[in-house]
Amino acid sequence: QEEFLELLEILLSRARTYVSSLAAMEEFHVSLSQCVVLRYHWIQPFVRSLRERLASFHRFFCVADQVKVYTNQNKTRTFIGLEVSTGHFQLLELVSEVDRVLEEFNLPTFYKDPSFHISLAWCVGDLSGQLEGQCLRELQDIVDGFEDSALLLRVQWEQIRCKSGNKYFSFPLR
Repeated sequence: QEEFLELLEILLSRARTYVSSLAAMEEFHVSLSQCVVLRYHWIQPFVRSLRERLASFHRFFCVADQVKVYTNQNKTRTFIGLEVSTGHFQLLELVSEVDRVLEEFNLPTFYKDPSFHISLAWCVGDLSGQLEGQCLRELQDIVDGFEDSALLLRVQWEQIRCKSGNKYFSFPLR
């Protein structure tokens, strides 16, 4: 954790020479769905259905070590993230089950060809042009050269979490 935060600070310091308004993320996660609005009376049935669908999944590792620039759908925010390079197949299987639950409630499913990633930093607006190219290459060089980055950027999936309002629901993997 401490080494990850050290790497994050080095990456942010370099990226801010290109876009000074970048802010570090406060929480780190890999999304398995889009943000959706759940009606209050749907929360418990939704969580129950997720629990049932995710019960058979086993723990696994993934590696997030490829620096990439993202924008949200309406291009109002830009993100620097670490894309998953190992574990993509397992994440697709999880998304498939999450999508089935979303379909039960007539909610939008995940993107057709998702880029699983951990967002590290963000800024307002579409500033992808300033961050791609030279900046992106420099950030990747930092990640590739960081001591123990192979271990540091390996994430063990032990649980799936669902956030609804200010509540978190946890689904342990076997």
